[in-house]
Amino acid sequence: MKRMTWITLFLALSLVTAGAVGAEAPVFKIGVITSLSGGLATGGNVTKQGYEMWAKRVNDAGGIEINGKQYPVKLIYGDAQSEPSQAASAAERLAAQEKIDFALGPYSSGVTLAAAPVLEKYKIPMVTGSAESPLIWREKFKFTFGTIPPVNFTGSSALNVIATLDPPPKRAVVIGSNDAFSKATAETFRDTCEKLKIKVMKYDIVPSGQDLTPYMSAVRAMRPDVIAFGGHDEELIRLVKALRQIHYAPKALLMHYGVTEPAFIEALGKDAEQVYGASVWTPTLKTKGGLIWPDAQSYAADIKAAFGIVPDYTMAACSAAGLAFQAAVMQLGAAPPLDEAQKLALVDVLEKLDIHTFYGPIKFSHEGEFYHANTGLTPLALQIQGGKTVIIGPADYQEAPAQYPMKAWE
Repeated sequence: MKRMTWITLFLALSLVTAGAVGAEAPVFKIGVITSLSGGLATGGNVTKQGYEMWAKRVNDAGGIEINGKQYPVKLIYGDAQSEPSQAASAAERLAAQEKIDFALGPYSSGVTLAAAPVLEKYKIPMVTGSAESPLIWREKFKFTFGTIPPVNFTGSSALNVIATLDPPPKRAVVIGSNDAFSKATAETFRDTCEKLKIKVMKYDIVPSGQDLTPYMSAVRAMRPDVIAFGGHDEELIRLVKALRQIHYAPKALLMHYGVTEPAFIEALGKDAEQVYGASVWTPTLKTKGGLIWPDAQSYAADIKAAFGIVPDYTMAACSAAGLAFQAAVMQLGAAPPLDEAQKLALVDVLEKLDIHTFYGPIKFSHEGEFYHANTGLTPLALQIQGGKTVIIGPADYQEAPAQYPMKAWE
């Protein structure tokens, strides 16, 4: 009888232990909607690396601390395939089937605009580290936030510097690809040129992915001082190659996104020299952070060790999006899984968030045309010099004077 009692007790303890081992510990389930395939895959994987770097550091430390306990984060991916319709489908799956607590948003504005209404329907907060079209913020999505300011907030920075150079530019050609971000960038370039009394000789929106060589041949005959182009990474590279092929160098060649991405200089080599761009962050920027990374330099070193590359502002903004969620959920004091009431409360906390990070301040606007965009950052004018991207303005941030006019192709 005694033997049977010990056997029964042993079996009972074994079942309890097996149940404890088999049960999953609570984690924050975070959906990542981005383009891991298709034409936007290069940028999509930049966002992926930024989100993964944040998640790795959180989990290395044991997780996010809530009321004295630590909860790891689990990233669950939805491939947008560079198509808005696929982004909506991915958001639907993550929300309805995976029951995510939170979302980290896509690369590109068009994809973000497709995912946001789905997450709105399910009342799931999203912070995106890579969407800059003003259209997103004008929609005033309650559950969508962004760590990068819209392009109409940042895009004029390089032109403001170029307009002060000698001889000042008088004529410009402005082009944009046919997608939400690129069109908004081109509109900002056009409007800024007009404000600075630079005549816009031609303004055009062209099909995404087209061969730009014939187009640039026609532009060369116009002899503009400035060529300003709104597009994504691969298109920016194609534009430089087209100008190189026809041997035309304007006084200033301006882009927005792309010049800070390592792939741009890697693909073009010396042909990337003296190209202008805009940003809100570089690895050399002097910042002070309270969560994970103390400054921009430590973050850049971490990325270099993990991926062997120098991070651009998109990757940094994606890691900062993770920090925004981390800070907000810590302030809320809510352990996973989050219910609907807690997700609504998290939105309220995000709206009031005011933190300093390696990326700079994160403070989301809660009214006006920049609703839920991070407008606490300073727009920077950049130029590629000596194979590196340097800050040329504003004056308080300048690392080197602008090189102007652009040298002819060798």
